[in-house]
Amino acid sequence: MSSIPTLPGITSAFVPTARLLTHVLTSGPADGEPVVFVHGNASSAVFWEETMLALPPRYRAIAPDLRGYGETEDLLIDATRGANDWAEDLKALSDTLGERPAHLIGWSLGAAPVLQFALDYPALVRSITLVAPVSPYGFGGSKDNDGRPNYDDFAGSGGGSVNPEFVRRMQIGDRGSDDANAPRMVINTFYYKPPFRAAREEEFLSSLLLEKTGADRYPGDMLPSTNWPTVAPGVWGPINATSPKYLNLSSITDLAQKPPILWVRGDSDQVVSDNSLFDFGTLGMLGAVPGWPGAEVFPPQPMVSQTRAVLDRYAANGGRYQEVVITDVGHSPHIEQPEAFMVALLSHLEG
Repeated sequence: MSSIPTLPGITSAFVPTARLLTHVLTSGPADGEPVVFVHGNASSAVFWEETMLALPPRYRAIAPDLRGYGETEDLLIDATRGANDWAEDLKALSDTLGERPAHLIGWSLGAAPVLQFALDYPALVRSITLVAPVSPYGFGGSKDNDGRPNYDDFAGSGGGSVNPEFVRRMQIGDRGSDDANAPRMVINTFYYKPPFRAAREEEFLSSLLLEKTGADRYPGDMLPSTNWPTVAPGVWGPINATSPKYLNLSSITDLAQKPPILWVRGDSDQVVSDNSLFDFGTLGMLGAVPGWPGAEVFPPQPMVSQTRAVLDRYAANGGRYQEVVITDVGHSPHIEQPEAFMVALLSHLEG
């Protein structure tokens, strides 16, 4: 059973697989058409519960806690493999639950294991939904729509890009709201478009605080760099795993059989955008990090434009995708505007 109370209709279980003990939330009939929900960073499967329950009864909702998050077994993430540890964990879960094609839904960082899974196991993917997804070229350290790195050592991405005070607050289980670094304030300021507050704020905060932290966990280790902002990716942890040094999912455009893709995002996302407030390029441009070398060297990463460029190539190569932008929404469309989100999702799944 989960340490966080679940909503009625959600079942919590620990599932042993060939790779690790995975905590999984499920709902719907056991023989239903599987829909797999993959959460983002600083969260867990708890953030999907309302969406899972909103599915029609023909679907089986499955939401695991990723390695490094929630209540899944605490094993290291080898960042040099990009999203492969997570994708292989999902495959092991699929093997255990009874391998059959599924609809895959990835939110934020969770889009990376979803796309990696599609690359590695295309026969097991019926459709893909990307919700405020990380760029196919990772988070931080790149420019232009083709993900060209700013530096050869990918400085400005990876574990050194995370605010250490936020991590410290996580480690002490801070549930306060005294300043901008408090986890509760980060959720309410950046996961959503203020002044939105989630009904399950306490459960979502508890979910964030379950993330495994440390130099080899979240955010991961870092290396010194002679390039601004003087930190480069290390080799452990989730934020290094999404550095463009190790993550490039743009080859999704070359899949022989291309599942349909739905891309849903909010129009007011401060986390994944072409001017993300979590990107050194944006922070340098705003003067928040001294020494910025300028837009020619280190511009804000065009995250949304990079995703669109890759999906346009996906369509040009025979696939199809739909982009849905929901107004007055930040980084969590499924929580902030659940009705609008479900209209788009169900049209996609049932189409």
